[in-house]
Amino acid sequence: MDTMDVKGQASVEYLLLALVFLIIIGTVSVPLIGNTIINSEDVSHSSDASAAINSIANAVGVVYSNGPGAVRTINVYFSRGGTLDYNSANSTIEMPVNLTSTGTNKVIDANVPIAVNFNGTNPVSNTTNYNATVTWPVGTSNIIYVALTPS
Repeated sequence: MDTMDVKGQASVEYLLLALVFLIIIGTVSVPLIGNTIINSEDVSHSSDASAAINSIANAVGVVYSNGPGAVRTINVYFSRGGTLDYNSANSTIEMPVNLTSTGTNKVIDANVPIAVNFNGTNPVSNTTNYNATVTWPVGTSNIIYVALTPS
């Protein structure tokens, strides 16, 4: 066998080894990348819900500190649908967010100083911006109303 054949065989073996290595890397990394994308979407949706709920809770706090007759309107963004609720046991505004990666719900919440009643568009059904009008009507002492309308 001459040296050209030996060098050619070595080159082919290195190419086949590189190909096997790339196939192994591809079969491992592609599923990991898919899971990473799904997990990052879950984090993004949870973060959007948290920002919206905390903004509403802050508006409730401002209206509460201003007293009956106070009104405040803010704009919030929900990237996933859900239902906003007031949990009287914890004095929190809550919204479950569906996590695609696990198929479970994560409850996002924020504390409020007074009972809250949601009216208007609830559950949040669209991925969009909403105007949240927070009102403490004169004559009511223990409840603040939040109305959500798509903006």
